[in-house]
Amino acid sequence: MARPSRKDEILQAALACVTEQGVDGTTIEMIRDRSGASIGSLYHHFGNKERIIAALYMSGTAQYAQMLQRGFASADSAEACVRLLVTSYIDWVVANPDWARFILHSRSRVEAGEMGDALREANREHFAQIFAALAEYRQQGLFKALPDDCFASVVIGPTQDLARNWLAGRTRSELRDCRELLAQIAWDSVRNGG
Repeated sequence: MARPSRKDEILQAALACVTEQGVDGTTIEMIRDRSGASIGSLYHHFGNKERIIAALYMSGTAQYAQMLQRGFASADSAEACVRLLVTSYIDWVVANPDWARFILHSRSRVEAGEMGDALREANREHFAQIFAALAEYRQQGLFKALPDDCFASVVIGPTQDLARNWLAGRTRSELRDCRELLAQIAWDSVRNGG
């Protein structure tokens, strides 16, 4: 396994700090101390705390997007693609609960900050890749006719809601135990004739 880059080490340190102290309570000095990086290295890689926070957010969402792309490469049906959207999300959240919690609570901050345009562009690319993977199935009429933003909300919305509650400790059910149920609900909700 490859050794993490200095940039990745800084991001992991930042995640640990924001998990323990919250975003507002985390200082660049805390991140420096936790990562062992020099101030010069922090500023070289990121520039400031807000850029570290944005990079942390975008790195986490990019991991999920990469999982999806690997999955789409072997998904061989409309149902498999929709199920993949749900199961990959759950798998990533269960494997990365602190990062997922950070992402769920930090989107508006990143969008409002200096990296907001970069986040919006990354989101556009992410959704374009999803809809490209689904395009042939949509053309075949295998999905209900839904606007793109509505389609995405119907597929992933219930899963994100349960994940948010699970991450906050407000569920009795384990998120991973609901994986197949939520995937089936997503498929049933968007398939044509469902």
